[in-house]
Order: sequence, then structure tokens, then C-alpha cells
Amino acid sequence: MTTETPLPADGRRLRGDRSRRAVLDLAVQDASVRGLEALTLGSLAARLPVNKSGIAGLFGGKEGLQLAAVEHARAIFVEAVVLPAREAAPGLARLWALVRRWTDYSRRRVFAGGCFFRTVEVEFDTQDGAVRDAVVAAHRDWTSYLRRHAGLAVEAGELAAGTDVDQLAFEITAMLNAANDGSLLLGDDGVYARALAAVRGTLEARGADPAVLAAR
Repeated sequence: MTTETPLPADGRRLRGDRSRRAVLDLAVQDASVRGLEALTLGSLAARLPVNKSGIAGLFGGKEGLQLAAVEHARAIFVEAVVLPAREAAPGLARLWALVRRWTDYSRRRVFAGGCFFRTVEVEFDTQDGAVRDAVVAAHRDWTSYLRRHAGLAVEAGELAAGTDVDQLAFEITAMLNAANDGSLLLGDDGVYARALAAVRGTLEARGADPAVLAAR
């Protein structure tokens, strides 16, 4: 009988992947509360079984860590909001499912500081550089997805012809952000119900069937 010993490189890669995930899981939670600029290799190393030089080796420095954190947060957001919403049909039902899943994501504190992207958008809105570009790309992906399903709803006659999908996506995003901010600042969970009511009213004003918006 013989035994096979994994190649050392494979073991190092596996350990590196685990370490990277552990660092990013902590980093996105911290950044959702204090922002990406507050992240430091030393503060993360103090709470993880990875030393400062090890974290630097994984990410190549602070900016690399920040960029990786944005991508990790995007993956978490997709899993919490976008994928579950795909159970609903494209168009109005999907758009409404995205809204409901987003409010649930913020309410459940998938990120300790509420919506990760709301925190870092405010942090980087007046800055330049690669991190801001990554934050902008994430924002545009989300609003583009909202516009896409609003557009499909218009094409299907589920929303009124001539509906400005850019305006609609803007209004939905603004209402969701207001709920997230209010829940954090005021500790008021009721803001989510008010946001859903506001989005529902906005969609019905554009011809949406109330029965579709009653779906859970």
C-alpha cells in the first residue's frame, strides 16, 4: 500500500486561499463600518492568524487589499441580493424581487455597517484612483441591472410605455439608500417598510400591477 503526499505548492496555495478569505471576510465587515481607508494591514493581522507581512504578501499593500475587499463585497452582495432575486421572472417581478432582497440584505446586516457600498460610495465620491474606479464600477453594475429589468418590464407592458428607466433606477436607489441610512442613524427598522411602500407607489404610478408587487 502506498500513500500520496500532496505537492508542497498545493498545500501552500490552499493555505494562502484560506488566509486570503479570512482577511477579506474581516476587511469587508470593518470597511462597511469605518470605510476602506481605515483598513490597515496591522489592525487586521492583530485579529487573524496571519501576520502583517503575510497580508502584504497576499495583497501587495493597502490598495491591493482595498480593491480585493471591493470585489469580495460584490460577491457577497450578489449572493445575498441578485441570485435569490433570479427566482422571479425577468421584468417587473425581478425588479420588485431585487428591491425586496436589497432591503432584507440591509436589514439583516449582511455587512455590519449596513450596505457596504453605501459606505464606500460616500467615502470615495470625491477621490480619484483605482479604488474609486472599482466602487464606481460596482455602482454602475447594480443600477444597470435595475435599468435592465425596468426596461424588460416596459417592453412587456408591465410598466407604462415611455417610462424613463434611468429615472426609475435613480429613484429606487435613492429610496433604498435612504432606508439604509435611516436604519443606521436612527435605529429605526420601520424605514424598510416605508422604503418598500415608496418604491411600490413609484412603480404603480408607472402602471405596475399591484398584484405583482404584493408578491413576497
